[in-house]
Amino acid sequence: MEKWSLMTITVLLALTVRWAVSLGSYSGAGKPPMYGDYEAQRHWQEVTYNLPIRQWYFNTSDNDLMYWGLDYPPLTAYHSLMCAYIAKLINPDWIALHTSRGYESQPHKLFMRTTVLVADLLIYIPAVILYCFSLKETSTKKKASICALCILLYPGLILIDHGHFQYPLSLGFALWAVLCLSYDWDLLGSLAFCLALNYKQMELYHSLPFFCYLLGKCFKKGLKGKGLVLLTKIAGTVVLSFAGCWLPFCTDMEQIMQVLRRLFPIDRGLIITNYLFIQCFFFFPFQDKVANIWCSLSVLIKIKNIVAPQTQLKFSFAVTFLSLLPVCIKLTVQPSLRGFKFALVSCALSFFLFSFQVHEKSILLVSLPVCLIINEIPFMATWFLLVSTFSMLPLLLKDGLLLPFAVTSLAFLSVCVASFSIFEKTSAEDLQLKPFSLSLKGYISWVKSFPKIVKSLFLLSVTLMAVLSLMSATVNPPQRLPDLFPLSVSLVSCLHFILFLVYFNVVILWDSKNSRSHKKFI
Repeated sequence: MEKWSLMTITVLLALTVRWAVSLGSYSGAGKPPMYGDYEAQRHWQEVTYNLPIRQWYFNTSDNDLMYWGLDYPPLTAYHSLMCAYIAKLINPDWIALHTSRGYESQPHKLFMRTTVLVADLLIYIPAVILYCFSLKETSTKKKASICALCILLYPGLILIDHGHFQYPLSLGFALWAVLCLSYDWDLLGSLAFCLALNYKQMELYHSLPFFCYLLGKCFKKGLKGKGLVLLTKIAGTVVLSFAGCWLPFCTDMEQIMQVLRRLFPIDRGLIITNYLFIQCFFFFPFQDKVANIWCSLSVLIKIKNIVAPQTQLKFSFAVTFLSLLPVCIKLTVQPSLRGFKFALVSCALSFFLFSFQVHEKSILLVSLPVCLIINEIPFMATWFLLVSTFSMLPLLLKDGLLLPFAVTSLAFLSVCVASFSIFEKTSAEDLQLKPFSLSLKGYISWVKSFPKIVKSLFLLSVTLMAVLSLMSATVNPPQRLPDLFPLSVSLVSCLHFILFLVYFNVVILWDSKNSRSHKKFI
């Protein structure tokens, strides 16, 4: 009873914060003609309810793909249809074909916000709770509740899901997949990740660690025995999962190709092999200033004026692939659950930093696995999660979410400091850098000052983010530099992310625990 009473309080607190944030504005509120992501989700309900499945992804007189046309996999469409049936029972005007475009009202806002909260309650929050109870480091009930509270209070996901407007289902399914793999339920884990991938194709950010980890397990079991059986079962699970999700679209090849064209817009000048391997190479104009390498470099060098788009795509593909390669090789050769979780962070961050033009919300795909290791490296995880939220500041300001951003960020930092005593866990050993430090000459001479250096950098970072946030909200930029503050936010965030990528790669590649723990798969 005690563990559930503590966890109940944790969940109630998390729900209260989500409800408070949901009372504010949302993406595109009162901004015709396109409005924002809120309208996109409503429009998908309109389309899926009123049109036959064969028309969902096609441009017709009743389905203008230029106006928030469906561009996510079938599971998103099915979810929209399910919400539409409920909306129809409450108020048919909410999903009336054509006439409901741009519909806004308080009852409808309450309905839409409730659908997100229900998705949290059914998919994301239970996965977080069970994951925290599964951790060896959180064997006590109190520690599990504290870990869950920190994850559930991560401000980035709260602000995007319950402020900006987005459903947490793909991340929730991905978390269920990690949870299943932690119990060696490889088939269920494969199924859960297939659901995540069939809800949002951006889950390809996480696909390589899943693939390498499971393939590594099969190798260690022996591809002439148990390993081959496991590999066959996993392959069968993946095929059946995709077949189940895509079955209604398998009536003819044109249906399948049209859905693929919407998910991977190769007709916009993209290379098909690159796109199928790395979905995040969008060839769209930047929707906002994004904290990745190419956006940051464009401030100093107008790459598009120097290099042809196809060359940019090839180069970004090469850089992304090379940044992923060492971690993926080690995970395949030495598969371990711990290495898998760190690889999820490193690979997703590489995709975000080096892929050609991504959305700022994609940083959430990095933040989720960072949440999963907050119990192992609380100081660095807390720091990263604060920076990831800050990196979305231009988007949050556009949605009128400055106050929720400030309050949730401060609350999250306070809870992490109180729960994990993060400032007392800044030694090389606490940051899991001891193997790397020992490999450097002069380790003894500088290791004593390491915690002080790290804490100073953290305080400098937080101060800089606070000042930039305040200036972005209160100071008008110079007329000739209208994007001064969004660009500053992107550049500062990008610099942080590069350093974090180096840090996570060092932890993974110098980690001796993986080489010891992988023997259990043999």
